[in-house]
Amino acid sequence: MIDFSIFGNNLCGGSGIEELMDDLGNAMVHGGPDIKMLGGGQPGSIPEMNAIWRRRMVEIMETPGAMEAMVGNYDPPKGNPKFISALAQLFSEHLGWNVTEMNIAITAGGQTAFFFLFNALAGRTRDGRRKKILLPLVPEYIGYSNQSVGEDFFTAVKPKIELIGEHQFKYRVDFENLEITDEIAAICVSRPTNPTGNVLTDNEMAKLSALAEENEIPLIIDNAYGAPFPNIFFADANPLWNENTILTLSLSKIGLPGTRTGIVVAPEEIASAVASMSAIVGLANSNVGQTIMEPLVRSGEVLRLSNEVVKPFYVEKSRKAQEWVAESFDTNIPYRVHLSEGALFLWIWFEDMPVTAKELYERLKKRGVLIVPGNYFFFGLGDADWKHRSECIRMTFTMEENVVKDGIAIIAEEVSKIYSV
Repeated sequence: MIDFSIFGNNLCGGSGIEELMDDLGNAMVHGGPDIKMLGGGQPGSIPEMNAIWRRRMVEIMETPGAMEAMVGNYDPPKGNPKFISALAQLFSEHLGWNVTEMNIAITAGGQTAFFFLFNALAGRTRDGRRKKILLPLVPEYIGYSNQSVGEDFFTAVKPKIELIGEHQFKYRVDFENLEITDEIAAICVSRPTNPTGNVLTDNEMAKLSALAEENEIPLIIDNAYGAPFPNIFFADANPLWNENTILTLSLSKIGLPGTRTGIVVAPEEIASAVASMSAIVGLANSNVGQTIMEPLVRSGEVLRLSNEVVKPFYVEKSRKAQEWVAESFDTNIPYRVHLSEGALFLWIWFEDMPVTAKELYERLKKRGVLIVPGNYFFFGLGDADWKHRSECIRMTFTMEENVVKDGIAIIAEEVSKIYSV
């Protein structure tokens, strides 16, 4: 039996995200056409965006040398210089950020960016201290939880829960219990948040930014769903970047998940460090997404597409999903849906549910409906006993309408059975 290192055990010994992706993948292969896939983070298929990608591929094929450069050359580890230049121009001209090419590095997807950032900033230091990443609001993205190369290095704060009307709620940062100690290496939030669709307010972000600056640590913002692109951002809120912020973006949610292209906008020292890590881990990044997107970014067309095509598509998807929940769920069931302010998911809380979310997940899987139990998203809280962690589920609304509608109806039926026992 191989004796893996601590790093090896973290990456090789299984994880929540691996278990769920494996379950989802097997369901897709073996579940047949009737499976209701409401558990993944796959973006929707938007016809207008697919037409753009097809057009760009034709343009690349018809431009002498473009296809050969895209598939036959290594880019610098930092990323394609033309793409990085276009990004810097976009951020500077359209958002007023003091960003140059020196502030930007490309990675092999957003997940890789966070693996680099977390392990560069947190963990054991040369003087023997142990640094951690502070999550000021959980639930938070499941993909972070197993990324430490050493011991677990997340610490988190339980949110305040604001009840809204009869069947909605919103998590808010509990600043009264948010403590920045010497062991905190960085503050990290996703905005909009996966899994809940929460958008931290501009005021919350300003407070977190001020706390980070006061304590001389960076604020990391996972902007995979946010503005300026793909702008799956339904709330009245503004994007944030300053010289103390590390912002990550991605080409996945605008419709190019297969290109695995992440973007890090950060202080020059951090951007340079990310490029070094890319060189060590993978030599260089994929050229495909950068090549497809470069003229769309340089012209600002990516902003129009995000505002006029991508955002409205998901606004309508969210509206319909919430409508079907309201139609399907028995009002006697104590359910609440988190305010849908962005991203691709509904986060549903079944207060005082007689079974755990994991048990509900298994029951729904037997009926051909795949969701994600919420307990996976509450890492960093230690062993604190909090029943709320096992009362929530995440479901995506990006699939075809009949899949989402029928899946919601089955969830409602199963939950009704649970509460009626």
